[in-house]
Amino acid sequence: MRQPNPIIVGAGPAGCAAALRLARVGGRPLLIDRDEQAGDALCGGFLSWATLARLRDLGLPAEALGGQRIGQVALFAGGHEVRLGLPAPGMGLSRRRLDSLLRMAAGAAGAELRLGRAAWTLSPDRLTLDDGLELGWDSLFLATGKHDLRGVGRPHRGGDPELGLRLTLGGSATLDRLIGDRIELHMVAGGYVGVLRQEGGRANICMAVRKSRLALAGGRPRALLAELADRHPALADRLADLPADAQIDAIGHVPYGWRARATWPGLYRLGDQAAAIPSLAGEGIGIALASAQQATDRWLKEGRGGAVPYQRALARDARLPLAAAAAFRALGRHPPLMRALAAIPGAAGIAMRLTRIATP
Repeated sequence: MRQPNPIIVGAGPAGCAAALRLARVGGRPLLIDRDEQAGDALCGGFLSWATLARLRDLGLPAEALGGQRIGQVALFAGGHEVRLGLPAPGMGLSRRRLDSLLRMAAGAAGAELRLGRAAWTLSPDRLTLDDGLELGWDSLFLATGKHDLRGVGRPHRGGDPELGLRLTLGGSATLDRLIGDRIELHMVAGGYVGVLRQEGGRANICMAVRKSRLALAGGRPRALLAELADRHPALADRLADLPADAQIDAIGHVPYGWRARATWPGLYRLGDQAAAIPSLAGEGIGIALASAQQATDRWLKEGRGGAVPYQRALARDARLPLAAAAAFRALGRHPPLMRALAAIPGAAGIAMRLTRIATP
């Protein structure tokens, strides 16, 4: 028996935004997530001014979020630092805080939350949960972020895939002074390290590196961090107070640059399950919210029949943002080009607009 109401798998920003929008118009969605409580996802700690506007439209104004104001971007490469002012303030906010607020808002709007239940496999007419329960579905919104679901996994590229690593440092006067109101991108061999402050002044450090780069450090994230600190003094300053027992989270085989160009009837892919933009662009959550808006708008007009044209349209809209993000990442490896970029008025705003998916 098919579930008469839409099912949403994944209670991150994309899934919660879709549930919230559908619930507000009487859609009565079922929102499923493997975690009973929102966790601190590996990436997604920066909210651009455009993302803050989307959250405000969902009923979560910036003052209710409680994050750290971000007014600048700082790029570090080849011993040089380049600072770019943002056209409007952004925010550093943990995913635990953001996802918790969005879950509460979705539930308050009328969405049914089934938390602590992991989706296991998906077929064109059945969703199987980890306890063996099978749910027939008519319309399903796939919003599992960087985690793939059996049956609809994204292709894993061979060769030398990218890995994501993340650690959090407690707030301190030293980090306040070093980082301030900036989001920092430290370009390193084989990847980059992003640093920003979040609520409570804590520092979120997120790294994307090639698997081969970690292998050179013996497969040990802490050894890789120590090696990078030896080669990059600015990064060393930020890691100086790294506790010996600091937890380093990791996720592998992230297919940055991938887009979903096709889908099944009724299956709407959202967020990273639709378009995986490199994290340094700072628009991952923006794309999650934009895809939720486009998908729910299409579903309200066309039901399950809107999934295929929605996916094609989103893939087309995501092409330039993903290409721009890859280009800016390559540009960051060349300090002279970085300094030339910084001399362009409004450069940060131009870069972020190019990496954003616009919605009506």
